[in-house]
Amino acid sequence: MKKWITGMVVMLSVLSVAGCTRDNDTTYNYYQGIKADGLNRTYQLSLPANYYTDDTRRPLLIVLHGAGGKASQAARDYGFQSVADTAGFITVYPEGLQSKGTLALRTWNAGGCCHEAAMNRIPDVNFIRLLITYLVDNWRVDARRVYVAGMSNGGMMAYRLACELSDKIAAIGVVSGTDYTTSCAPIRSVPLIHFHSALDTKVPPAGGNGLGGYYFPPVTDGLQKWVAYNHCNPAGEKSDAPGYTRTVWKNQADTAAIVYYLTSDGGHSWPGGRVPHARADQPSRALNATALIWAFFRDRHLP
Repeated sequence: MKKWITGMVVMLSVLSVAGCTRDNDTTYNYYQGIKADGLNRTYQLSLPANYYTDDTRRPLLIVLHGAGGKASQAARDYGFQSVADTAGFITVYPEGLQSKGTLALRTWNAGGCCHEAAMNRIPDVNFIRLLITYLVDNWRVDARRVYVAGMSNGGMMAYRLACELSDKIAAIGVVSGTDYTTSCAPIRSVPLIHFHSALDTKVPPAGGNGLGGYYFPPVTDGLQKWVAYNHCNPAGEKSDAPGYTRTVWKNQADTAAIVYYLTSDGGHSWPGGRVPHARADQPSRALNATALIWAFFRDRHLP
């Protein structure tokens, strides 16, 4: 612990202890802060109901909100806590830095997107790197089972983390995002699962201009890059089901290393999740991204 604090000062002591809430004496949520690269960064740490029953090291799921979101919103709308209580994994919801504008939007520097985080080259990758190390050292996290799931700009950030932290991340899940990376060189394969709606106009799956006037690369262009990174068979196996199409790319071990769900309903939203605000797109009801993401992650780990 002392060694860690010399490298990364834990800030805002009022948050680190007093931020704990208990729901029915089973769920533990801590709103905490750390200092990374001279910046005060915040996150919500959520423990499963059975965390204190034993000394087991547990999987860690990092959940990244979209542009304009925050930790509490992601925790509420994506629904991972009930899955975590059953499966026993720890969930952390980091927060992007707020902009200095009137809206004070939180965003992630995913490379070419988004907003002030990208324009100011905020070192979000290092923030997540330091956060993983802190949680492994202090919260009984299994370092071989660290996963990232992200929505929209958070999904774009998940792709960047897979490129730059492939030695720490076992798999990623992306919802309504796309891959903005331009010089990706992962040192190991990173399995991924991606969800998108064909009706998404904010981050169009076929590519093009969308939310904020940004140009978004086609989703399949990014997936094809990862087909190569993960040494998959370029010929994906496509199947149709009511409300969605599923494409799977398998690696040399004949394991599904990349899975892509394209729904025919919904929009720029979390399939099976909650509507975050009145003007948001309705989520797809063809499937539940939260359950499918954890099923994809569950048995994957670093060597």
